[in-house]
Amino acid sequence: MKLKFLYLFLLYTIAIQSQTKLLSWNLENFGKSKSDTEISFIANTLKDYDIVAIVEVVAGNGGAQAVARLADELNRKGSKWDYSISDPTSGTTGVERYAFVWKTNAVKLKGKPFLEQKYENEIDREPYLATFEQRGKSFTVAAFHAVPKSKHPETEIKYFKFLPSAYPTLNIIFVGDFNCPQSNVVFTPLKNLGYKSILQNQKTSLKQKSKGNECLASEYDNLFYNTSKIKTKNAGVISFYKSFNSLKEARQISDHIPIWFEFSLN
Repeated sequence: MKLKFLYLFLLYTIAIQSQTKLLSWNLENFGKSKSDTEISFIANTLKDYDIVAIVEVVAGNGGAQAVARLADELNRKGSKWDYSISDPTSGTTGVERYAFVWKTNAVKLKGKPFLEQKYENEIDREPYLATFEQRGKSFTVAAFHAVPKSKHPETEIKYFKFLPSAYPTLNIIFVGDFNCPQSNVVFTPLKNLGYKSILQNQKTSLKQKSKGNECLASEYDNLFYNTSKIKTKNAGVISFYKSFNSLKEARQISDHIPIWFEFSLN
């Protein structure tokens, strides 16, 4: 009986260790304007995840330093974290950086993260790709921030259907702020390739002012994964704004809420 219990416990432990928790957050103008108190709040929100994709890092002075400050704060929470920051994106619509922050005991970075260049002329803020290894299996996270809704993000997203074949050795997970709901037909080609979104009918951007109990405005942030290569465990959002007395205070952190995905590799 004891041996059976130990065997089941071992299987459970291996299953838990094989799961990865990925979080994505548009941290609105993440740079020197974020105070130490705000950095601490962000770190406490992220500390239980394995990989964090940060969207909308300031390209100029203060962006890279803010990511370093966040990593330093996370290192005070009991785990060792590392980070990577992209070069500025090449487009003309709000040049930005992306960043990845990850627990070194949970995943291992493979190679050097890079801004996607095959479609950099078609995609204004080209995705930032990083490949991670977990228990001998690898996956690639492509962080993305689309142009605003007024500039028709569909004109960029339509090129995502080409990226799996452009990088055939990579198991790509698309994540970020698409400024577009997953129900839009522009995502149909990706879905036809076996991709699925983790969120449906879930708003992720904050209103300027709440209307009753409604604080969220639009379905912008999401994650798309290949169902033949990845098994989902759980997914959701973090309503961090509930920790503040008003949306105005919460929007000092960001105008978007984090989204997360817990998964294992097939």
